Amino acid sequence: MAQQSTRFDFEDKKTPESDFQLHEMVVEDRGSRYSVSMGLVQGREDIKLFLRRLKKNKKIAKATHNSWAARIAKDGAIFETKSDDGETGAGMVILRVMQKEEVSDCVICVTRWFGGVKLMGDRFKHVQDATKIAIERM
Repeated sequence: MAQQSTRFDFEDKKTPESDFQLHEMVVEDRGSRYSVSMGLVQGREDIKLFLRRLKKNKKIAKATHNSWAARIAKDGAIFETKSDDGETGAGMVILRVMQKEEVSDCVICVTRWFGGVKLMGDRFKHVQDATKIAIERM
């Protein structure tokens, strides 16, 4: 279930230029593969539309995890929400990178295909790296 929090908006924002970007196979480790996608969003409905559009890609729909986070600035506040999609803690990793980089009006989704080997703590580094790649390509 997505969690929502509110913060005051004092940021110099970075926002995506388009409503949908997909960067495939940005990280690979021991058989697991990661892609990252992002889009410009203004509210909850935009997030839902983004996720529907993403999952129309059958390869992504069949992935092991589609973890995501979103930050939206509205009326002087920043609203945040996230979903781990079974990859415990991944949504928070994405959200923390977005906070640090002052990304707003954006949803970022990190997609993982499990490769058969448990990556333990390395999986968080890969989620973080994939998120940073999306922001760099913003």
